[in-house]
Amino acid sequence: MRPLAELATDVLTTADGRAKTALSRRYAAEWFAARAAGDMPEVGEARPPMQPARPATPELRDPRDVPKRKPGSPAGRIALLHAVAHIELNAVDLHWDIIARFGHVPMPPGFYDDWVRAADEESKHFNLMCDCLEDLGSHYGALPAHAGMWRAAEDTATDLPGRLAVVPMVLEARGLDVTPGMITIFEKANIDHAVEALKIIYSEEVGHVAYGAKWFHFLCGRDNLDPKVAFHDLVRQYFHGALKPPFNEEKRGEAGLPPDFYWPLADEIPPSFR
Repeated sequence: MRPLAELATDVLTTADGRAKTALSRRYAAEWFAARAAGDMPEVGEARPPMQPARPATPELRDPRDVPKRKPGSPAGRIALLHAVAHIELNAVDLHWDIIARFGHVPMPPGFYDDWVRAADEESKHFNLMCDCLEDLGSHYGALPAHAGMWRAAEDTATDLPGRLAVVPMVLEARGLDVTPGMITIFEKANIDHAVEALKIIYSEEVGHVAYGAKWFHFLCGRDNLDPKVAFHDLVRQYFHGALKPPFNEEKRGEAGLPPDFYWPLADEIPPSFR
């Protein structure tokens, strides 16, 4: 197979969401077939775009200009699923980007296994959300979306520990906090297909946060750094704003994020973490 970084760049330069995720899943299957056969394909290096290719819709707006809808209404539930679909499509690109952009950094084979698996699962998640939208008479691209989600990738384009700290350990960890509430919204509306899709996303996102924590600790160990101090420094450098409780401490703990990592960065810091 071609070098993994080149395959990652192919995904990043594919615009249509369904086509992007189909390519992502195909390349992931090729990677794991090779790994199951005992091979370690070449990772290589690539020159990925600073921003991934995107479809003509949705219209991307400043977060402050994206309309807010009540999640209890039919339109609000569609808007919520659309927002999740947008997050998942960005996550597909974020996970392939970490492979394409940091191919020059020596890492163990497991690093690539984890991020290819994460990209494959995010591709599945995007398709699940698209299916849910279509079942409700809508589609991805029907509503405006958040334009700021790629900012973390741009800010950490030359800093692998920074990327791991901000993307999986902050942004994806936030998903662990908010997804149970989303599941409840669709349970109350008896929209079972959305409930099942969100439960799949919720269970698999724990693993993605765990990959971030694992490889962040690996890099800190290699550089003889205190992981907690390094995490706080990098989040303050690259993440714009404070972390917002409530936190899902149980799932964050399963993913390898103890409370003393994130509570000191919150906008409401308990006395025990000051």
